[in-house]
Amino acid sequence: MPNITMLSKDAMGASLAECFVTIGDKRYNCFNFINFEANFNKDKTKVPILGKTGKGNKATGWEGEFSATIHYNTSIFREMMYKFKETGEDVYFQIQVTNEDPSSSAGKQTVNFYGCNIDGGVLAKFDADGEYLDEDIDGTFDDFEIPEKFALLSGMLTN
Repeated sequence: MPNITMLSKDAMGASLAECFVTIGDKRYNCFNFINFEANFNKDKTKVPILGKTGKGNKATGWEGEFSATIHYNTSIFREMMYKFKETGEDVYFQIQVTNEDPSSSAGKQTVNFYGCNIDGGVLAKFDADGEYLDEDIDGTFDDFEIPEKFALLSGMLTN
């Protein structure tokens, strides 16, 4: 059987994405995001098993975390911090990320993240020696769904 490999055209273009943030009834096109990554982390418990010298691992829950670097040109996230400082009311929001490269056979994937909440952030900054300003945003999410999934590339499924 010949070795089947991925076609170069099927790699996803890194900048070919869309990102939207919905806060309350306002939806923002986050074209000022430089990068974004969301991670699903399982909580696991060690399980002792009679007759075995090692322990097993049992998934008992999960946590969602995201991080982003954005251009320092919006006050949206600072407004969330200010609202929390002034009122004690935290702001939860939704993030939607779609990846689609028209040259790739993988097609499109969209992931929606719910119950998003920032950990904190930059209030003000400058850099007299810099070229442009950016900022990092970290946070958590409580739920997610994948309404649009990548297609399997030709040759991936072997049976």
